[in-house]
Amino acid sequence: MKKVSKVLALLLAAAMVLLCSACGGGAASSTTSAAAGSAAAGSAAAGSSGKTLKIGATFYSLQNEFTMRMDNAGKKWAQENNVDYTSYDGNYDAATQLSQVETMIADGCDAIILNPQDADACAACVDAASNAGIPVIGVNTMVNSDKLTSYVGSQDVSAGEDIMNYMIKYMNSDSFNIVIIEGPMGQSAQLQRYEGITNVLKKYPNIKVLDYNTANWSRSESMTLMETWLTTYGDKIQAVVAENDEMALGARQAIEAAGMDIPCIGVDGIADAVTAIQNGGMIASDFQNAEGQMTGALDTAVKAVNGETVDKEYWIPFELITPDNAADYVNKY
Repeated sequence: MKKVSKVLALLLAAAMVLLCSACGGGAASSTTSAAAGSAAAGSAAAGSSGKTLKIGATFYSLQNEFTMRMDNAGKKWAQENNVDYTSYDGNYDAATQLSQVETMIADGCDAIILNPQDADACAACVDAASNAGIPVIGVNTMVNSDKLTSYVGSQDVSAGEDIMNYMIKYMNSDSFNIVIIEGPMGQSAQLQRYEGITNVLKKYPNIKVLDYNTANWSRSESMTLMETWLTTYGDKIQAVVAENDEMALGARQAIEAAGMDIPCIGVDGIADAVTAIQNGGMIASDFQNAEGQMTGALDTAVKAVNGETVDKEYWIPFELITPDNAADYVNKY
Protein backbone atom coordinates (compact mmCIF):
# COMPACT_ATOMS: atom_id res chain seq x y z
CA MET A 1 0.00 0.00 0.00
CA LYS A 2 2.84 2.36 0.82
CA LYS A 3 4.31 1.82 -2.68
CA VAL A 4 0.93 2.51 -4.31
CA SER A 5 0.49 5.66 -2.22
CA LYS A 6 3.90 6.92 -3.29
CA VAL A 7 3.05 6.32 -6.95
CA LEU A 8 -0.27 8.14 -6.58
CA ALA A 9 1.47 11.04 -4.87
CA LEU A 10 3.98 11.34 -7.71
CA LEU A 11 1.20 11.25 -10.31
CA LEU A 12 -0.73 13.95 -8.47
CA ALA A 13 2.39 16.12 -8.23
CA ALA A 14 3.02 15.76 -11.97
CA ALA A 15 -0.57 16.68 -12.71
CA MET A 16 -0.27 19.83 -10.59
CA VAL A 17 2.84 20.90 -12.51
CA LEU A 18 0.98 20.50 -15.80
CA LEU A 19 -2.03 22.42 -14.53
CA CYS A 20 0.09 25.32 -13.26
CA SER A 21 2.17 25.82 -16.40
CA ALA A 22 1.63 29.16 -18.17
CA CYS A 23 2.38 30.44 -21.64
CA GLY A 24 6.06 30.92 -22.34
CA GLY A 25 9.20 30.15 -20.45
CA GLY A 26 12.93 30.62 -20.56
CA ALA A 27 15.37 32.72 -18.61
CA ALA A 28 13.99 36.04 -19.87
CA SER A 29 10.42 35.41 -18.72
CA SER A 30 8.47 35.27 -15.48
CA THR A 31 5.12 33.58 -14.98
CA THR A 32 2.15 34.26 -12.74
CA SER A 33 -0.11 31.23 -12.54
CA ALA A 34 -3.88 31.39 -12.62
CA ALA A 35 -3.84 29.08 -9.59
CA ALA A 36 -2.95 32.13 -7.49
CA GLY A 37 -6.14 33.97 -8.47
CA SER A 38 -9.53 33.72 -6.87
CA ALA A 39 -12.29 31.80 -8.61
CA ALA A 40 -14.70 34.71 -8.19
CA ALA A 41 -12.40 37.21 -9.85
CA GLY A 42 -11.48 34.73 -12.53
CA SER A 43 -15.00 34.53 -13.90
CA ALA A 44 -14.65 38.06 -15.25
CA ALA A 45 -11.49 37.24 -17.21
CA ALA A 46 -12.34 33.76 -18.42
CA GLY A 47 -12.51 33.09 -22.13
CA SER A 48 -15.89 32.75 -23.78
CA SER A 49 -15.43 28.97 -23.68
CA GLY A 50 -14.88 29.12 -19.92
CA LYS A 51 -11.20 28.15 -20.11
CA THR A 52 -8.45 30.00 -18.26
CA LEU A 53 -6.88 32.61 -20.50
CA LYS A 54 -3.15 32.73 -21.24
CA ILE A 55 -1.71 36.20 -21.84
CA GLY A 56 1.92 36.97 -22.62
CA ALA A 57 3.66 40.34 -22.43
CA THR A 58 6.96 41.51 -23.90
CA PHE A 59 8.49 44.71 -22.51
CA TYR A 60 11.24 46.65 -24.26
CA SER A 61 13.13 46.23 -20.98
CA LEU A 62 12.48 45.14 -17.42
CA GLN A 63 15.59 46.89 -16.13
CA ASN A 64 14.00 50.22 -15.17
CA GLU A 65 11.52 51.15 -12.49
CA PHE A 66 8.66 52.18 -14.76
CA THR A 67 8.43 48.98 -16.80
CA MET A 68 8.93 46.93 -13.63
CA ARG A 69 5.92 48.77 -12.21
CA MET A 70 3.89 47.78 -15.26
CA ASP A 71 4.97 44.15 -14.98
CA ASN A 72 4.21 44.02 -11.26
CA ALA A 73 0.78 45.48 -11.97
CA GLY A 74 0.27 42.77 -14.61
CA LYS A 75 1.21 40.00 -12.18
CA LYS A 76 -1.12 41.37 -9.52
CA TRP A 77 -3.97 41.70 -12.03
CA ALA A 78 -3.41 38.12 -13.24
CA GLN A 79 -3.64 36.75 -9.72
CA GLU A 80 -6.84 38.67 -9.07
CA ASN A 81 -8.44 37.67 -12.38
CA ASN A 82 -7.45 34.02 -12.69
CA VAL A 83 -5.30 34.50 -15.80
CA ASP A 84 -2.02 32.79 -16.69
CA TYR A 85 0.40 35.64 -17.35
CA THR A 86 3.98 35.43 -18.61
CA SER A 87 6.25 38.44 -19.08
CA TYR A 88 9.47 38.82 -21.06
CA ASP A 89 12.38 41.27 -20.90
CA GLY A 90 13.09 42.49 -24.45
CA ASN A 91 16.51 43.84 -23.43
CA TYR A 92 16.09 46.95 -25.62
CA ASP A 93 16.12 44.84 -28.78
CA ALA A 94 13.33 44.56 -31.36
CA ALA A 95 14.62 41.23 -32.69
CA THR A 96 14.52 39.77 -29.18
CA GLN A 97 10.93 40.94 -28.80
CA LEU A 98 9.97 39.29 -32.09
CA SER A 99 11.49 36.02 -30.89
CA GLN A 100 9.51 36.32 -27.66
CA VAL A 101 6.28 36.92 -29.57
CA GLU A 102 6.98 33.82 -31.64
CA THR A 103 7.47 31.86 -28.41
CA MET A 104 4.14 33.13 -27.07
CA ILE A 105 2.40 32.12 -30.28
CA ALA A 106 3.93 28.62 -30.10
CA ASP A 107 2.91 28.34 -26.44
CA GLY A 108 -0.71 29.04 -27.27
CA CYS A 109 -1.22 32.46 -25.71
CA ASP A 110 -4.71 33.85 -26.26
CA ALA A 111 -3.52 37.47 -26.37
CA ILE A 112 -0.23 39.37 -26.37
CA ILE A 113 0.70 42.65 -24.68
CA LEU A 114 3.38 44.56 -26.61
CA ASN A 115 5.54 47.30 -25.09
CA PRO A 116 7.75 47.88 -28.14
CA GLN A 117 11.36 49.01 -28.23
CA ASP A 118 11.09 50.48 -31.72
CA ALA A 119 7.97 51.91 -33.35
CA ASP A 120 8.87 50.60 -36.82
CA ALA A 121 10.92 47.45 -36.20
CA CYS A 122 8.39 46.00 -33.76
CA ALA A 123 5.65 46.06 -36.40
CA ALA A 124 6.94 42.57 -37.23
CA CYS A 125 5.74 41.44 -33.78
CA VAL A 126 2.21 42.56 -34.61
CA ASP A 127 2.37 40.92 -38.04
CA ALA A 128 3.40 37.58 -36.54
CA ALA A 129 0.61 37.56 -33.96
CA SER A 130 -1.98 38.82 -36.43
CA ASN A 131 -1.08 36.04 -38.86
CA ALA A 132 -1.66 33.58 -36.01
CA GLY A 133 -5.06 35.13 -35.22
CA ILE A 134 -3.94 36.46 -31.83
CA PRO A 135 -4.97 39.96 -30.67
CA VAL A 136 -2.13 42.32 -29.76
CA ILE A 137 -2.59 45.18 -27.31
CA GLY A 138 0.08 47.87 -27.34
CA VAL A 139 0.92 49.53 -24.04
CA ASN A 140 2.96 52.62 -23.05
CA THR A 141 5.08 52.83 -26.24
CA MET A 142 3.56 52.80 -29.70
CA VAL A 143 4.12 50.65 -32.78
CA ASN A 144 3.45 51.67 -36.36
CA SER A 145 1.01 48.97 -37.43
CA ASP A 146 -2.62 49.11 -38.51
CA LYS A 147 -2.96 45.48 -37.39
CA LEU A 148 -2.67 46.39 -33.69
CA THR A 149 -5.90 45.46 -31.92
CA SER A 150 -5.80 48.37 -29.46
CA TYR A 151 -3.39 50.69 -27.64
CA VAL A 152 -3.38 51.84 -24.00
CA GLY A 153 -1.04 54.63 -22.95
CA SER A 154 -0.49 58.30 -22.31
CA GLN A 155 0.03 61.03 -24.86
CA ASP A 156 3.77 61.63 -24.85
CA VAL A 157 3.65 64.85 -26.85
CA SER A 158 1.78 66.41 -23.95
CA ALA A 159 4.45 65.18 -21.51
CA GLY A 160 7.15 66.94 -23.51
CA GLU A 161 5.10 70.11 -23.53
CA ASP A 162 4.38 69.83 -19.79
CA ILE A 163 8.01 69.55 -18.71
CA MET A 164 9.29 72.27 -21.05
CA ASN A 165 6.55 74.68 -20.00
CA TYR A 166 7.24 74.00 -16.32
CA MET A 167 10.97 74.56 -16.79
CA ILE A 168 10.24 77.96 -18.35
CA LYS A 169 7.95 78.81 -15.44
CA TYR A 170 10.60 77.70 -12.95
CA MET A 171 13.34 79.70 -14.65
CA ASN A 172 11.03 82.74 -14.79
CA SER A 173 12.71 83.63 -18.07
CA ASP A 174 12.32 83.15 -21.79
CA SER A 175 16.05 83.32 -22.49
CA PHE A 176 18.36 80.57 -21.19
CA ASN A 177 20.39 77.55 -22.34
CA ILE A 178 19.28 73.93 -22.03
CA VAL A 179 20.41 70.40 -22.84
CA ILE A 180 17.90 67.68 -23.72
CA ILE A 181 18.44 64.05 -22.72
CA GLU A 182 16.46 61.64 -24.88
CA GLY A 183 15.18 58.09 -24.71
CA PRO A 184 16.13 55.33 -27.17
CA MET A 185 16.09 56.80 -30.68
CA GLY A 186 13.12 55.62 -32.72
CA GLN A 187 10.96 54.66 -29.73
CA SER A 188 7.60 56.40 -29.78
CA ALA A 189 8.07 58.02 -26.36
CA GLN A 190 11.39 59.53 -27.45
CA LEU A 191 9.95 60.84 -30.70
CA GLN A 192 6.80 62.27 -29.18
CA ARG A 193 8.30 63.78 -26.03
CA TYR A 194 10.93 65.49 -28.15
CA GLU A 195 8.14 66.76 -30.40
CA GLY A 196 6.36 68.18 -27.36
CA ILE A 197 9.52 69.88 -26.11
CA THR A 198 10.19 71.46 -29.51
CA ASN A 199 6.54 72.53 -29.84
CA VAL A 200 7.10 74.76 -26.83
CA LEU A 201 10.58 75.90 -27.88
CA LYS A 202 9.20 77.22 -31.17
CA LYS A 203 7.42 79.89 -29.13
CA TYR A 204 10.62 80.89 -27.30
CA PRO A 205 13.38 81.61 -29.82
CA ASN A 206 15.76 82.86 -27.12
CA ILE A 207 15.90 79.50 -25.35
CA LYS A 208 18.96 77.83 -26.84
CA VAL A 209 19.48 74.06 -27.04
CA LEU A 210 23.21 73.62 -26.49
CA ASP A 211 23.08 69.87 -27.12
CA TYR A 212 20.83 66.82 -27.17
CA ASN A 213 21.52 63.11 -27.18
CA THR A 214 20.14 59.79 -26.02
CA ALA A 215 20.88 58.09 -22.71
CA ASN A 216 18.48 55.21 -23.46
CA TRP A 217 16.30 55.79 -20.37
CA SER A 218 19.39 54.89 -18.27
CA ARG A 219 20.53 56.71 -15.13
CA SER A 220 24.15 55.61 -15.54
CA GLU A 221 24.30 56.53 -19.24
CA SER A 222 22.80 59.92 -18.46
CA MET A 223 25.35 60.58 -15.74
CA THR A 224 28.17 59.85 -18.21
CA LEU A 225 26.57 62.02 -20.89
CA MET A 226 26.10 64.89 -18.45
CA GLU A 227 29.72 64.65 -17.33
CA THR A 228 30.77 65.08 -20.97
CA TRP A 229 28.48 68.07 -21.45
CA LEU A 230 29.72 69.73 -18.26
CA THR A 231 33.26 69.40 -19.56
CA THR A 232 32.24 70.83 -22.93
CA TYR A 233 29.84 73.61 -21.91
CA GLY A 234 30.46 74.18 -18.20
CA ASP A 235 28.23 76.79 -16.61
CA LYS A 236 26.68 77.68 -19.97
CA ILE A 237 24.20 74.89 -19.21
CA GLN A 238 21.39 76.49 -17.24
CA ALA A 239 18.73 73.74 -17.30
CA VAL A 240 18.38 70.01 -18.05
CA VAL A 241 15.25 68.65 -19.73
CA ALA A 242 15.18 64.84 -19.62
CA GLU A 243 12.58 62.63 -21.24
CA ASN A 244 12.38 60.36 -18.19
CA ASP A 245 13.22 60.48 -14.50
CA GLU A 246 16.06 57.95 -14.57
CA MET A 247 17.98 60.22 -16.94
CA ALA A 248 17.12 63.38 -14.98
CA LEU A 249 18.46 61.71 -11.83
CA GLY A 250 21.64 60.58 -13.59
CA ALA A 251 22.24 64.10 -14.87
CA ARG A 252 21.69 65.48 -11.39
CA GLN A 253 24.29 63.09 -9.96
CA ALA A 254 26.87 64.42 -12.41
CA ILE A 255 25.89 68.02 -11.65
CA GLU A 256 26.19 67.57 -7.89
CA ALA A 257 29.51 65.73 -8.27
CA ALA A 258 30.80 68.77 -10.18
CA GLY A 259 29.70 71.04 -7.34
CA MET A 260 27.07 72.74 -9.48
CA ASP A 261 23.33 73.36 -9.13
CA ILE A 262 21.42 73.10 -12.42
CA PRO A 263 17.65 72.43 -12.40
CA CYS A 264 16.53 69.07 -13.82
CA ILE A 265 13.09 67.83 -14.85
CA GLY A 266 11.85 64.42 -16.05
CA VAL A 267 8.91 62.17 -16.78
CA ASP A 268 7.36 59.13 -15.02
CA GLY A 269 7.07 60.03 -11.34
CA ILE A 270 9.23 57.14 -10.08
CA ALA A 271 9.93 56.89 -6.35
CA ASP A 272 13.44 58.35 -6.50
CA ALA A 273 12.17 61.29 -8.54
CA VAL A 274 9.45 62.06 -6.00
CA THR A 275 12.09 62.04 -3.26
CA ALA A 276 14.33 64.28 -5.35
CA ILE A 277 11.49 66.74 -5.91
CA GLN A 278 10.90 66.88 -2.17
CA ASN A 279 14.58 67.51 -1.35
CA GLY A 280 15.30 69.90 -4.22
CA GLY A 281 17.23 67.53 -6.46
CA MET A 282 14.60 67.80 -9.23
CA ILE A 283 12.13 70.58 -9.89
CA ALA A 284 9.26 68.39 -11.18
CA SER A 285 8.24 65.21 -13.00
CA ASP A 286 5.28 64.33 -15.21
CA PHE A 287 3.73 61.22 -13.65
CA GLN A 288 2.37 58.52 -15.92
CA ASN A 289 0.25 55.77 -14.45
CA ALA A 290 2.06 52.46 -14.99
CA GLU A 291 -0.59 50.45 -13.17
CA GLY A 292 -3.45 52.10 -15.03
CA GLN A 293 -1.82 51.50 -18.41
CA MET A 294 -1.02 47.84 -17.76
CA THR A 295 -4.33 46.85 -16.19
CA GLY A 296 -6.13 48.72 -18.96
CA ALA A 297 -4.17 46.75 -21.56
CA LEU A 298 -4.99 43.43 -19.88
CA ASP A 299 -8.69 44.29 -19.53
CA THR A 300 -8.73 45.20 -23.22
CA ALA A 301 -6.98 41.95 -24.14
CA VAL A 302 -9.63 39.90 -22.35
CA LYS A 303 -12.42 41.78 -24.12
CA ALA A 304 -10.75 41.24 -27.49
CA VAL A 305 -10.34 37.50 -26.86
CA ASN A 306 -14.00 37.25 -25.89
CA GLY A 307 -15.09 38.95 -29.10
CA GLU A 308 -16.16 42.23 -27.50
CA THR A 309 -15.69 45.53 -29.33
CA VAL A 310 -12.67 47.53 -28.14
CA ASP A 311 -11.52 51.03 -29.03
CA LYS A 312 -8.36 51.51 -31.05
CA GLU A 313 -6.90 53.81 -28.39
CA TYR A 314 -7.33 54.41 -24.65
CA TRP A 315 -5.58 57.45 -23.14
CA ILE A 316 -4.54 57.93 -19.52
CA PRO A 317 -3.53 61.54 -18.74
CA PHE A 318 -0.18 62.61 -17.27
CA GLU A 319 -0.12 64.32 -13.86
CA LEU A 320 2.52 66.95 -13.07
CA ILE A 321 4.35 66.37 -9.76
CA THR A 322 5.79 69.52 -8.17
CA PRO A 323 7.06 70.35 -4.67
CA ASP A 324 3.50 71.43 -3.82
CA ASN A 325 1.93 67.98 -4.40
CA ALA A 326 4.89 65.57 -4.23
CA ALA A 327 3.72 64.18 -0.89
CA ASP A 328 0.65 62.77 -2.66
CA TYR A 329 2.90 60.58 -4.84
CA VAL A 330 5.05 59.05 -2.12
CA ASN A 331 4.56 55.27 -2.11
CA LYS A 332 2.18 55.62 -5.06
CA TYR A 333 2.86 51.95 -5.84
